[in-house]
Amino acid sequence: MSLRHGLTPRVKPVGPRKSSVVSVLDIGTNKVVCLVARLDPMEANASLRGRTHMGQILGIGHQRSQGLKAGVINDLELAEETIRQTVHAAERMAKVQVKSSIVNISGGRLSSEALEGRCDTRGRPVSDSDVRLALSRASANAARPGRAVMHALPTSFALDDVTGVRDPRGMVGETLGVGMTVVSADVTSVRNLMLAVERCHIEVEGVVASPFACGLSTLVDDEAEMGAVIVDLGAGTTTVGVFAGGRLVHADGVAVGGNHVTLDVARGLSTRLSAAERLKTLYGSTIATASDDRETIAVPSVESHEAVEEAHIPRAQLVRIIKPRVEEILEFVRDRLRKSGIAPEGRRYVLTGGASQLTGLTDTASRILSKQVRIGRPLGVKGLPEAAKGPAFAAAIGLLIYPQIADVEHFEPRAESGMLAAAGDGYFARVGRWIKESF
Repeated sequence: MSLRHGLTPRVKPVGPRKSSVVSVLDIGTNKVVCLVARLDPMEANASLRGRTHMGQILGIGHQRSQGLKAGVINDLELAEETIRQTVHAAERMAKVQVKSSIVNISGGRLSSEALEGRCDTRGRPVSDSDVRLALSRASANAARPGRAVMHALPTSFALDDVTGVRDPRGMVGETLGVGMTVVSADVTSVRNLMLAVERCHIEVEGVVASPFACGLSTLVDDEAEMGAVIVDLGAGTTTVGVFAGGRLVHADGVAVGGNHVTLDVARGLSTRLSAAERLKTLYGSTIATASDDRETIAVPSVESHEAVEEAHIPRAQLVRIIKPRVEEILEFVRDRLRKSGIAPEGRRYVLTGGASQLTGLTDTASRILSKQVRIGRPLGVKGLPEAAKGPAFAAAIGLLIYPQIADVEHFEPRAESGMLAAAGDGYFARVGRWIKESF
């Protein structure tokens, strides 16, 4: 396992006319999902113009997570065992052996940074080498001490004072500029995630940020082009991805999620966590109704293992426990985006993740975020069982789509992370790079 120059492994893009079998691992706080799928070339789709392939699910496995908290590994042995069981179930169904996989990460303090790069074109037509040089200069300082880079995505080009250029090749100008979004996480969290997978004798092909994966699977092209905010409400984390111009332009996350709502219910009603999760799922809501005071629900006592000792409470009491925590999570999202300055007016919000299925959540989110809100379900994949077609599987499906767009990323780091510095950055290597870039 290595993170060369502070970068996670790069996913090899799938050819536009080539079929490929892909394995992915969605490793979350609440569940681990393994999908094995065949990607077949497909005809152009009006709403999913960026897709080149249609996924056909060959095998699926999922287990309740163990050894993870807030999206990061806290018990390596338990996490490894969960991953082994999940992959084994998918292998048996698909009748293939999984040797490598694309994985996601939602913890480790996900964040993004906007970088810029420029190169002189001296009035001649912009060439591929000019574009590569500008991208290289933008990504040169992507690596930071203690951080692992997952994505380096060009977001815009500019020629002199003309901004918003989609493809500058062949155009004429004096200076070519490029904007880039770099997404990173704590290097320790990424290393331990990769280690848990590699201990199962599975090579990590790449690590993808969860909000990016969710956006790939739930947004139609027009939404990503006009601007949309993905809010992935997981069990241990809530992550955010902002899309504009068809590209991811911002990512963020907080270590609060659906499990915190369950804990509040367990404490407030003095019941077991398993019972609290069941009550939240069956009767929970973020909006009070007139009938809540009349409707009663049975709450098992925390000491009762046979569910014989039960208390009966009005449903309104459960709603009063759930509502403040959900509002707090949504306010976190709103305030973090305001602070970043990256989410102007008019953007649609799309909620994904298992915790997004709570009754009344879209109305509550629309009120707090003051935006149009919908639930995001994965698109463009065949063979999913009915139980896997909801927002809880958005990240896993997004990992299947990622190889289709992996070629847009650009990495050419030169600044080394202090704890990940490698040999080969001596005097002669620096001179060689200077000559290559200058002449």
